[in-house]
Order: sequence, then structure tokens, then C-alpha cells
Amino acid sequence: MSTVFDCRDDSQILAGMRHARQAIARGELVVLPTDTVYGVAADAFSPAAVQRLLDAKGRGRDMPPPVLVAGPDVLAALVESVPAPVQKLVDAFWPGGLTIVLPAQPSLTWDLGETKGTVAVRMPDRRIALELLAETGPLAVSSANLSGRDAAIIASDAQAMLGDSVAVYLEEGYSETGVPSTIVDATSLVAAPDGETPMVRILRDGAVTREQLSEVLGDLLEPEEQPGEDGRSPAGESPVGESPVDESPVDESPVDESPVDEE
Repeated sequence: MSTVFDCRDDSQILAGMRHARQAIARGELVVLPTDTVYGVAADAFSPAAVQRLLDAKGRGRDMPPPVLVAGPDVLAALVESVPAPVQKLVDAFWPGGLTIVLPAQPSLTWDLGETKGTVAVRMPDRRIALELLAETGPLAVSSANLSGRDAAIIASDAQAMLGDSVAVYLEEGYSETGVPSTIVDATSLVAAPDGETPMVRILRDGAVTREQLSEVLGDLLEPEEQPGEDGRSPAGESPVGESPVDESPVDESPVDESPVDEE
């Protein structure tokens, strides 16, 4: 049986956070607010919990969730390296609506699904989410919805879709924007294939605009493709899922629908 806590009520916040921490520790699911959309969260280091998240949403291991973190320092522990241009992105847009895909730290013992050795990471800009992350550590977080349905922008919508598959719902009113995070692939900055120029590619348009990214990255941002240029759709039309938070995935990324897709 699920429990709902209205975190707009000061008398429910402490109990809600305690129950959420305990649920995560037991390998159960929690729905929480983020600055983009509501997310459904699981312990990123519990394969059983991550599988429970995928099952609740009705999706397969080929669409692994992104990971939300409490601060930039946690990013360095989860990825192989943080190139200088990625650090500039973090400084400019975290906490906020930018999910960054990088090669995962090979020593980590986790199983997010078929990630092809990468991980999508975001730091959300919402107090409840950050406080929970500070206590639990990194969480695998996908948008709080059934696969193929719109991402929830209030906890009651998530509960209508996910029901008792989630142990705890943390309600905090409507999401600030309801716009999923922008997802960028920065893997080539760490290990570019021979003959390929290292660049950052937009996998999904979202809260952070191309113009904002260009101001930080300059020529390192891959130019926008025109429809039909190479048989692929432009970034804004790519099959990246719902919404970071949900941080939706595309073929080559380990990201979910909307960081969390999101956070």
C-alpha cells in the first residue's frame, strides 16, 4: 500500500523524507518532485530496485534510467573523467535541467540496464530532491509515468499511473515548468573514435536551449542537423522518450525518458 506525504505541509515533511529514505534502503520505489517533472526513483546501486523501476514503467533494459546526484562532486565519482568543457556545463547549468552523458566509472558495481558503458547524470534544482539525494546517494530516476504516457507534473498524476508499485509519493505541487531536461552526449570528449573530432551532441532538446549551450561550448557543440541530412531526425524530434526528468533515451544513450525523463 502506497503512502502519500504532502511536503507543502511542514508537519508532513520529516515523516515523508524518513519514509522515502527507508523505502529506498529496502529497494522500493519513491516518487519525488524535481525542477523538470516528477520522477520515480530507485537505489542506483541495487540491480533489483532498478529492475523494479523499469517494470513499474513498463519498459525494458534497453531504456536504462539516468542518475540524479546531490552535487557536482558526485559526478566525478560516477564517470571515467570530467573534461574541462563538461565542468563548464556543470558550473553554468547545475543544479538545473541539463543531463550529461559520459563514460561510466568502470569500477562501479551497478546495473542500470544496457548502457553501453555510459551513464547520464543530472543534479536537479528542487529542495526535496536534493535533500533526499544527500541522504540516499545517487538515485536512478525516470519520469513518473507509464512508458508512452505523458510525464507527471504532480504526484497525484503519477499515483494514478503507477499505483502501488511505488511505496512512497512525495507531493510538492505542480512542477515548476514541466519541461524535461536537455540531454547532451559528451562521451567523445573523453574517448573520441579515431578520426573523429570531439564534440558535444544534443540528444534531446529541453530546459537548456541550444543557444545557451553554444555560449558555453562554442565550437565544441555539434552543429544542428537538418532534416534528412543523414537519415536521422533533428535532435528535437529524436525518439528520446517521455521526459530527467525523464530523461529520455535515444539509441546510443543510457538515458531515460524524461533526468528525472531527469531527473
